[in-house]
Amino acid sequence: MPIPVAASDTISTLEAIGLGIVQGLTEFLPISSTAHLRLVPAFAGWNDPGTAFTAVVQLGTMAAVLLYFRHDLWNMTRALLHTLTGDRPLWRTQDIDGKLGWYIVLGTIPIVILGVPILDAVWSF
Repeated sequence: MPIPVAASDTISTLEAIGLGIVQGLTEFLPISSTAHLRLVPAFAGWNDPGTAFTAVVQLGTMAAVLLYFRHDLWNMTRALLHTLTGDRPLWRTQDIDGKLGWYIVLGTIPIVILGVPILDAVWSF
């Protein structure tokens, strides 16, 4: 059964499965999985799946990662919140999950500082 991608294009279920496998194999390698989702159809003679298909496939990858690491993420979140009320607050905790949680928070700050001011420019591009 063809999968509608845009008003004029569709891709077959086999193509969608193939592109899903390509996404799964290339997402965690230091290569562009998005480029591979463009190159594979070009070399195979398939229709371009489009941006919406690529976004959905990448959301699927993100969902799989969140599901796989759900216990680690839960432990990290609990430890991070515990550092706010514990006897060794914030990043001075000895709990590795708490420290990792704080490192993620601290690592997110630069992208917020740099990203928020240019948000309008990105959306208008």
